[in-house]
Amino acid sequence: MNVARQSHTASILINRKVLVAGGYNGSHYLNSAELYDPSTGIWTTTGSMSVARALHAASTLTNGKVLVTGGTDNSGITLNSAELYDPLTGIWTTTGIMNDERTGHAASTLTNGTVLVTGGSNSGSNSDRLLRSAELYDPSTGIWTTTGNMNVSRYLYTTSTLTNGKVLVTGGTNRGGHSLNSTELYDLSTGNWTTTGSMNVERTGHTAARLKNGKVLVTGGYNDVGSILNSAELYDPSTGIWTTTGNMNVPREYHIACTLINGKVLVTGGSNDRNDYLNSTELYDPSTGVWITTTNMKFAREVHTASILPDGTVLVAGGFGYAGSLNSAEVY
Repeated sequence: MNVARQSHTASILINRKVLVAGGYNGSHYLNSAELYDPSTGIWTTTGSMSVARALHAASTLTNGKVLVTGGTDNSGITLNSAELYDPLTGIWTTTGIMNDERTGHAASTLTNGTVLVTGGSNSGSNSDRLLRSAELYDPSTGIWTTTGNMNVSRYLYTTSTLTNGKVLVTGGTNRGGHSLNSTELYDLSTGNWTTTGSMNVERTGHTAARLKNGKVLVTGGYNDVGSILNSAELYDPSTGIWTTTGNMNVPREYHIACTLINGKVLVTGGSNDRNDYLNSTELYDPSTGVWITTTNMKFAREVHTASILPDGTVLVAGGFGYAGSLNSAEVY
């Protein structure tokens, strides 16, 4: 990439390019953005956001634009601003302001085209300022409206849009600073949250990947006793129950998981219980519940991004490693 970045976002555009936006370069937060062209393997700069931000969220809308929300800026201020990237022009425009400032939150594009933004913190990682509020963005009006609150305040958790259209939220850290095993579901038709089965293990800094069979695979993270986890478990939307599955070969936090076109799940990087940054990767096979190691990345990295390209390969970009913030990218 042209700029080293961690805690940035990556979005697949309708023209098949990958948009990387914002993040932190080790000394300041970024408003810059750039595009990866899979046909050439080259990065080019594109329009900059109006505000520098990291730990924000990005959502690809049904109209092809990308919505970026919240995050933290260079003054350490948590943001409620949002802006839109138009792939046709390469220009960012501001849109409606969220009702709450948020960083370390999550955003999910729903079946009706609206975007659900949930939780996070309105004061950095301060566990006393974590949120359970949620709100919806309507692309047709650019307006945010509040919706039902989550049952628990959460930070550094995961969200997954299920095949039935509901949104599953898992784990994270609560207002007391404790890792959670609780999970809950958002129903767009009612605007309400309901608790569902608890995970077998408390997790923060973990990942969630929806499998082709509709189940959700959760991996790794850390818990209250300071343990970094190699365990994994599966959520079945038809029963609301979590069941353990095969352990990863390596404990990981702040790694990335993505579901490949062949149905397997690729996990990349992160850090382990010895505070080592990882270049190792492994594959989960849903048909066997077994993890196998695959080839190592060229660079150890955590808080990076991974994007499934149109040809089925995976683009990994940026993150943080032994050399600090990274501008390297590689394809699996």
